[in-house]
Amino acid sequence: MSGPSPANLLRKRVVLAHGGGGQLTDDLVSELVAPRFANPYLDTLDDAARIPMHGGEMLFTTDSYVVHPLQFPGGDIGRLAISGTVNDLAVCGAIPQFVSLGLIIEEGLELRVLEQILESIASTAREAGVRVVTGDTKVVGKGQGDGLYINTAGVGAMRPGVQLGMARVRPGDVLIVSGPIAEHGLAIMLTREQPNVVRSELASDVAPLGGLIEAALRAGGESVVFMRDPTRGGFAGVASDLASRTGLRLTIDEEAIPIRPATRYAAEILGLDPLSVANEGKVMLVVRPGAMEVVLRALREHPLGKDAAAMGRFERFDDGLCEIVTRVGGRRIIQKPYGEELPRIC
Repeated sequence: MSGPSPANLLRKRVVLAHGGGGQLTDDLVSELVAPRFANPYLDTLDDAARIPMHGGEMLFTTDSYVVHPLQFPGGDIGRLAISGTVNDLAVCGAIPQFVSLGLIIEEGLELRVLEQILESIASTAREAGVRVVTGDTKVVGKGQGDGLYINTAGVGAMRPGVQLGMARVRPGDVLIVSGPIAEHGLAIMLTREQPNVVRSELASDVAPLGGLIEAALRAGGESVVFMRDPTRGGFAGVASDLASRTGLRLTIDEEAIPIRPATRYAAEILGLDPLSVANEGKVMLVVRPGAMEVVLRALREHPLGKDAAAMGRFERFDDGLCEIVTRVGGRRIIQKPYGEELPRIC
């Protein structure tokens, strides 16, 4: 007698791929989580919820970080936690202000390592212009926590006059990315999977993006219509989401996508597609065509956006496809990753 199919197993058990930010994550959230808590603030499923307050709007977000290893080239779990929370607020149009910090510490973690990570949290918060104002600490038994998990929540004030969302995207709009992609996920995976390889120059791009995003909004104003940081699921996840949810065709020029040689080499070693690899210091923006040059100029004048590039355009084909034009002139469809190629990278 044959056993259950893999598809049926996915319906009976949570698998690691459910946390990968791809199609399985979408299925888990849309089928099990979101219906039980449906309300106007949650239903948009944006990176942060817009909550009305006296005199304006507050944005609220939360996230958890389970990266392994805790320290990696270019950063650590502490810098990742603050940056990820700040960026989720900033791409929704908020000015990040306050953060909570929850630590779940495994018995046996070296206090020296914990101190280094706490210093990283403090310095990244200062860099991002936010304050850690509340938190919690728990300790679990050895073998139950993989060193350290961090949970954060963040709040920020909505920038006056900023209106962002996929509903504002229209034919002719241009897709911009603030710099080279795939560095975060590949730096971690190279460290984890190839510890004895010749030392790579590749490092995580993890950084708080509030200042970069402020520069883009100041330059582009209402012509900036959408922003998102391409974390889990990477560039491909955001691009395919944009196409499918707007119903427009998004055409990407492969030659224009910024990828460093070291990143491309690491992807080849690990057998991964850099388009699907997470980033933690990049933002993807959709802007009106007339504002493309001024937004690119503003991004490139900022240290975190000096390699910003425009590489895609929305077209009046109502098929919701994201299509990439390859270097040799061929075309292929970009789809959202199904599961988790890179576990435990954020």
